[in-house]
Amino acid sequence: MLEAIVDQATDGPSARRGAITVAGRRLVSTPVFDTYWRFAEARQRIYVARLQDAPHPWTEDPILAHYRFTNCYRAADRVSQHLIRDVIYGGDQTWSEVFFRIVLFKLFNRSSTWRKLCAATGMPTWSEYRFEFLDPVLSEALAARERLYSAAYVIPPPNLGEARKHRNHLRLIEIMMAASAPARVADARSLREVFEILRAFPAFGNFLAYQFAIDLNYAAALTFDEMEFVVPGPGARDGIRKCFGAAADGIEADVIRYMADTQEQHFSRLGLSFPTLGGRRLQLIDCQNLFCEVDKYARVAHPDIAGISGRTNIKQNYRQDTERLTAWFPPKWGINGRLPTEAPCVK
Repeated sequence: MLEAIVDQATDGPSARRGAITVAGRRLVSTPVFDTYWRFAEARQRIYVARLQDAPHPWTEDPILAHYRFTNCYRAADRVSQHLIRDVIYGGDQTWSEVFFRIVLFKLFNRSSTWRKLCAATGMPTWSEYRFEFLDPVLSEALAARERLYSAAYVIPPPNLGEARKHRNHLRLIEIMMAASAPARVADARSLREVFEILRAFPAFGNFLAYQFAIDLNYAAALTFDEMEFVVPGPGARDGIRKCFGAAADGIEADVIRYMADTQEQHFSRLGLSFPTLGGRRLQLIDCQNLFCEVDKYARVAHPDIAGISGRTNIKQNYRQDTERLTAWFPPKWGINGRLPTEAPCVK
């Protein structure tokens, strides 16, 4: 299947990919542009096959089979599923408590860390929060050389007077709650305003503030459109460079919007039938993430096409998780009854 992806990038329907115009610039696509769409379709079919308990292997593509890639839809990944299902909708739905749980979970972004806190103190709540309750649990895990943080992306430690990273992050939560961040976010009139509120706190750069804004928006209290705006991360910038070269530098957000707006056109152009998530199209956040994954995929599939970082290897190999997938999404999306799954769906 890998050979088919690479070969078809130079003939047939993909020969018509040519140039596109984005933000007033003429961008000439590379073969990675078509690989973006082929990768998305193949990766989503793996997800659907796993939900339906289809037998392994789920793909003939040696790259997809050998290396780890996230799902096309950000909300479908295991950590996001845990966040949505158990953290956001699994406890007290008072907004200040939901906000607190989301921020606490996402600062570590690791399910095992959240479970460790729950096992030691019960589900963490702001009403009963004490620094001296949570810090020992995390410090003991660290002393036992257990990982507290996800490797998905770097969450920088704010300099808030503590010697340990996790302690500074607990102090950051205290600052956010004391500054009425939950109420300010609830009063926001747009997803961008949520982003700006978060961006003002220590350690929140543009990318991290955007990611947290998306996570907060999974909750019932916020109803913003994920198609409102996007903030490209470094991995996405690498993937965009591989698709369009340096001509796309500086307009990456516009490129991501182009991909989201024209997805059906390009799947059709390449003769692909993309299985959506219960009828939900790829959103800006999903297209952003796909650029990150295609950047990695292209290191093997298109080693001659350079990105920005210069990375040539994919770090994480695929390891099958024995825990069954779940597929349960924010009820406001209206897709939970339309998913092609036999896996257990909660709520």
